[in-house]
Amino acid sequence: MKIEHAYTIVTSPGRNFVTLKIVTDEGTYGIGDATLNGREMAVVAYLDEHVIPALIGRDPQRIEDIWHYLYRGAYWRRGPVTMSAIAAVDMALWDIKAKLAGMPLYQLLGGKSRERVMVYGHATGRDIESCLEEVARHVDEGYKAVRVQAGVPGIASIYGVAKKDGEPYEPADADLPAEHVWSTSKYLNHVPKLFAAVRERFGDDLHVLHDVHHRLTPIEAARLGKAVEPYNLFWLEDCVPAENQEGFGLIRQHTTTPLAVGEVFNSLFDAKALIENQWIDYIRATLTHAGGITHVRRLADLAGLYHVRTGFHGPTDLSPVCMGAAIHFDTWVPNFGIQEYMPHTATTDEVFPHDYRFEDGHFIVGENPGHGVDIDEELAKQYPYKRASLPVNRLEDGTLWHW
Repeated sequence: MKIEHAYTIVTSPGRNFVTLKIVTDEGTYGIGDATLNGREMAVVAYLDEHVIPALIGRDPQRIEDIWHYLYRGAYWRRGPVTMSAIAAVDMALWDIKAKLAGMPLYQLLGGKSRERVMVYGHATGRDIESCLEEVARHVDEGYKAVRVQAGVPGIASIYGVAKKDGEPYEPADADLPAEHVWSTSKYLNHVPKLFAAVRERFGDDLHVLHDVHHRLTPIEAARLGKAVEPYNLFWLEDCVPAENQEGFGLIRQHTTTPLAVGEVFNSLFDAKALIENQWIDYIRATLTHAGGITHVRRLADLAGLYHVRTGFHGPTDLSPVCMGAAIHFDTWVPNFGIQEYMPHTATTDEVFPHDYRFEDGHFIVGENPGHGVDIDEELAKQYPYKRASLPVNRLEDGTLWHW
């Protein structure tokens, strides 16, 4: 069996998605997610110009060999563009292999470690009261875990909070990066009040999470982690930029609030010190941005040695292809923690038909051969690409927040 044909599909049924389709000479095909939010076309060019020509004629069943060929053959290793492209190939090849075996993907990985996958949803509000209403809506829908983000008095627009109450949060909302104003002191003073209100209304059984979006220094994050300890957060996410992994060591010295990081990671090495020093509790690297199933399962294995669990990034700027593969991975991986879930639009679900389903705060994995997600290419053509960028933050004095 050989790879006969491969091509990229770019579509925007609400969000921009890049899909790689690999077709064998026997007609079996697989698809992978290559979406890199805000830099989608960079990955398309990398795939079209460099990766796809190197795939034609290769045996699609040699997944491990192809992964190393693409990783080492680039010479300039790692980076989000390279690793997203490799991930798309890897995901598509696992899809093909599972289809050839006539099995759902989780069976090839080693079978089920659990019957269902707990997810967390996103509740946002312009103020605490409207945020609590969104938390209540998620609880009514069956969620056992909810990420809670609220506006801060004196800050007009905050990354992570929907612009209008009751609407889905959309971070990539401008052609070029928008500039938001940020105040660390106002934020640090406000967040403990938010979680005091959450616990007062919903009690102690609901799992609550919070995302800082990389906006603090280590000592500021330590202060926040300590301040929210009475409210027993499931995790505090991305509290500082992780390029300086040792920063998490300082945070860990001052708080017992569990820490999660990794959605912007693209290799095991980005998390190596964090895991080996037990500075974090959850690793959030995604299959799409961290080299696919082949690489991320090595990351998960390393994490398991140090009591670190998975908590995969799962926003609407990763396609249902990534979500489907992630649910198979979540179903198998022994050190699973939780899966993020931002529901896609109905149009997106039509473009990407899938067999996984949401039920009572959990995902139930599908049983079709492969990862269970396909793409309607004719329907995809109706939704052309439109550039959309994520925002940046400036302090109140105009300084671009840059740590």
